[in-house]
Amino acid sequence: MSAGPPVIVSKRGEVRLRSGHPWIFRSDIVRADGVAPGSVVRVLGPSGRPLGYAFFSSLSEIQLRVIERGDTLAPTFLRDRLAAARAWRETVAAGVEACRIVHGEGDGLPSLVVDRYGEYLVVQTLSQATDALKDEIVAELVDLFRPKGVLERNDPRVRTLEGLPAQTGVLHGEVPPTVTVVENGVRFEADLWRGQKTGLFLDQRENHAMAREYARGRVLDGFTYNGGFGLSVASKADEVLAVDVSAEAVARVERNAALNGITSVTAREANVFDLLHDLDARGERFDTVILDPPAFAKSKAAVEKARRGYKEINLRALKILRAGGCLVTCSCSYHVHEADLEGILAAAAADAGASVSVVEKRRQARDHPIVLGVPETYYLKCFVLRKLA
Repeated sequence: MSAGPPVIVSKRGEVRLRSGHPWIFRSDIVRADGVAPGSVVRVLGPSGRPLGYAFFSSLSEIQLRVIERGDTLAPTFLRDRLAAARAWRETVAAGVEACRIVHGEGDGLPSLVVDRYGEYLVVQTLSQATDALKDEIVAELVDLFRPKGVLERNDPRVRTLEGLPAQTGVLHGEVPPTVTVVENGVRFEADLWRGQKTGLFLDQRENHAMAREYARGRVLDGFTYNGGFGLSVASKADEVLAVDVSAEAVARVERNAALNGITSVTAREANVFDLLHDLDARGERFDTVILDPPAFAKSKAAVEKARRGYKEINLRALKILRAGGCLVTCSCSYHVHEADLEGILAAAAADAGASVSVVEKRRQARDHPIVLGVPETYYLKCFVLRKLA
């Protein structure tokens, strides 16, 4: 992989890079003369000191994404990183049908996402550089994984910040409208073409299995989407009420339940905030409550509103939870950090008049690696709480 003209960064940019963070912002670029959009560049400090190699973006505020901190960039860099990513999944997700194969910075391939659903791969190239390398990336993936088909789901809004169009289409072979995969013994129908993210919430796979350990009795699964939690815990529950505001999601849960012959799950279309309030008002109680809402805070400006939302749903959940029962509660808002969420949960418990213990603190699945010193890669928080009284 050849590199274009060098990019010189400021002292602050050099310090940031040397501290371990892979992003250099536009404000810390001193010179980028003649650098083509989406190219691979050599990065130099203000004194000319070599700092490594990076993907360059001409439009994004994140102008450099570091891919190598050494003095040289191997011509086999891309294949080497993809092979290492595959080897890690063989360690942490051996035999798993649906998992993340490449998780951006967590695999040393910033702005690249690759998910596997059985014999099919879904690719997202989210920066100018990975988009420019798309053909090469797909060729290497086909050689390493031998998929029947590769689909690009390049519809995330972040591509607009790179001046890239939204597009979805087949890059190799054929990809059917839906694919059925098994997760933790449960069959799920994944819509790779139109489903949220790339079809399923793969980052919750390990937490779905964990929730099965605590579930019992009557279970409420709020923000169910495709029934990931509700169907996973059904074998341990007497009944499961799976709720989502989307009629399409409710229909998907019903199809997935039928696919598994599960009759104990009832899917209901409702606003979870309103439903929690109504259930409490009617005096209904549950032995297990699971909350996996969408991100309430997609920016720093939304944090205060998100804090109120998280407090409200968890307060209501604790009120309808029977003593001795467990609340599995999640947040995928990066801007609401783990300590913040714990404080919100403590405040919710106090207002609910509940005595609560922390059973577990969990994160995204291990095929979605978190990079030490790069807080942006730690976005999914999951608490398991036990209501003592």
